[in-house]
Amino acid sequence: MDSAAVERFEAGRGRLASLAYRLLGSAADAEDVVQDTFLRWQAADRERIEVPEAWLTKVVTHLCLDRLRSAQARHERAAGAWLPEPLLEGDPMLGPADTVEQRESVSLAVLTLMERLSPVERAVYVLREAFSYSHAEIARILDVTESASQQHAHRARVRVAAERRRGSEEVDLASARRVVEEFLAAATSGRTERLVALLTDDVTAVSDGAGRAKRLLRLTTRERVASYVRAGFRPTPVKRRLAGGSPVFHIAVLNGSPAVLAVVDDRVVGTVVFDVRDGRVASLCGIAAADRLARLDEAWRQHGSDAPVVAAW
Repeated sequence: MDSAAVERFEAGRGRLASLAYRLLGSAADAEDVVQDTFLRWQAADRERIEVPEAWLTKVVTHLCLDRLRSAQARHERAAGAWLPEPLLEGDPMLGPADTVEQRESVSLAVLTLMERLSPVERAVYVLREAFSYSHAEIARILDVTESASQQHAHRARVRVAAERRRGSEEVDLASARRVVEEFLAAATSGRTERLVALLTDDVTAVSDGAGRAKRLLRLTTRERVASYVRAGFRPTPVKRRLAGGSPVFHIAVLNGSPAVLAVVDDRVVGTVVFDVRDGRVASLCGIAAADRLARLDEAWRQHGSDAPVVAAW
């Protein structure tokens, strides 16, 4: 392959990876899809490709659809053990992020909600909301009619909006960080009553059980969520051994939302991502499975960090 063809592909690699991540919810899978796309680009008769960007977008989208439809993916996701892979603020795979819709489409909440869409609905939603493709362009990418694209988009928006009933207005991250800091202080000090007060009436929590549960743990009601959080943040010798040491806790931004990172020797061993609404926590997502934290861990090492908000645990 000539250098010009390689350069052309590399110029669009970030956009392709961001598209694949939104469709699959996994950075590792997105990287695999982009590499597969490069191999197809390498083998293609490029002189017959009139619009390389459109061709590459179509290949990435269909490779993602193949993965979403595969028996293995259906089993893993239907088994109730699937969560999106969180990414640190500034990760190029999160882009584009110029509009509210683009930023919302990459939040953990929406990535999780999109699991309830069909693969084609998910593709139309992402192409339309995150990348602003017209329905005519989406129809060509997905090999469907323009009216079908419009119908898929409408159904996807309705389903996502219905689940996001708390609203999709943007949250001030500085204010949200203060809520999370207060929440973390209450959790690590055992003030369960204060934890309850910091939760919305319809709060929900989901966790992969420190990366060891076969199925996701799902909790509702303020009291149950507060009790689970307090138990999770209570230090014990067993937890320290499983974590590989005594973690310190940092506040970070993952997928546009405030999060607590548990870090041992500069290694991210767990995270809780928060959805903050009106000064209280509306949802929590706890992730500790090593395969879901690999890219985050690497980015954290390169990023460096401020002083931890909890330095002794």
